[in-house]
Amino acid sequence: MKFNVLKTDVASSARTGILKTDHGEIQTPIFMPIGTHGAVKTVTPSELKSVKTQIILGNTYHLYLRPGTELINAAGGLHKFMNWDLPILTDSGGFQVFSLARLNKISDEGVEFQSHLDGSRHFLTPEKSMEIQQNLGVDIIMAFDECPPSDADLTTIKSAVNRTKIWIDRCKRYLKENSPVYNWEQTIFPIVQGGVFSELRKQSAEDMIPYAQCGMAIGGLAVGEEKPAMFEMIELMDELLPKDQPRYLMGVGTPSDLIQAVSRGMDMFDCVIPTRNARNGQFFTSFGKVNIRNEKYKFDFRPIDENCTCETCSNFTRAYIRHLFNINEVLGLRLATIHNLHYYLNLMELMRSHIQKGDFQDWSQNYLKQNSFEF
Repeated sequence: MKFNVLKTDVASSARTGILKTDHGEIQTPIFMPIGTHGAVKTVTPSELKSVKTQIILGNTYHLYLRPGTELINAAGGLHKFMNWDLPILTDSGGFQVFSLARLNKISDEGVEFQSHLDGSRHFLTPEKSMEIQQNLGVDIIMAFDECPPSDADLTTIKSAVNRTKIWIDRCKRYLKENSPVYNWEQTIFPIVQGGVFSELRKQSAEDMIPYAQCGMAIGGLAVGEEKPAMFEMIELMDELLPKDQPRYLMGVGTPSDLIQAVSRGMDMFDCVIPTRNARNGQFFTSFGKVNIRNEKYKFDFRPIDENCTCETCSNFTRAYIRHLFNINEVLGLRLATIHNLHYYLNLMELMRSHIQKGDFQDWSQNYLKQNSFEF
């Protein structure tokens, strides 16, 4: 995998680039829709491509539990299983183990947990996470890390930083000693932890950089901390992480967050917001948020956003989509998801174009003044 920076904004750290994988090129900055279980909820692969999706995200923890790597391997890998021929990134499963599963024991060896589905017991180690992700056959695999909660104390986060260092070493050793399952390249991203503690973030970055081949991730942010603290850590990462590698800010975020993070040198993002909020009837538009269930849209025969060219806005009215949500018709969820993903990916395309034109700073400041998507 190769990454080339194409242009950097003169007034900020925003930059455009191309990330080349065996399943296609990714123009950065980019947003990755979340396909946790091997599907982006309610939409097909062709619909994802229609909104210019370049890469999607799957999850090791969920795919390991259902349907299992044996089945996915028999299908020829996750790409073939879900009929998606563009790049895929998988989270290592660490975050879900800590947030969803009933933990029994965590040690330097790994994590013993009970499934959130049926209570079955499992032991996830760095080696097991790598084995699962190799069998999934994704293009970018994430290192197994410990992601402490946002309210964890200094001692707990320091322990997580140290354990993440132990685990990345074991991840790399496993990948070195075990041949790829498929005939395409897989690249591992180490994950920087450290909460909102600058010294721990510096330590973790120094620990992870030697293991980075073509990309690094920033974890443990957007998990409940105050926004100023999050952006302070992002700025620190911009200073410390290699400039010639893509930076993946995990779990971010709102449109405003994306713009501010791009201005601070981040390249790749994922978040449930556009798809989850779509299923709750919330649309992102050029003039703010639209909650389509509101009574005022009952006789509104305009499109969701007159400035939008997506399939939803080109063919359906607010009144009709509100009707679909009121009767719990799945078409409403689909149309909302298509629109929100179009909004997010169009926003990334706009950022790339303004960075290339050299007016990103002026454009982004104007956008942030006119649009507020805080929750």
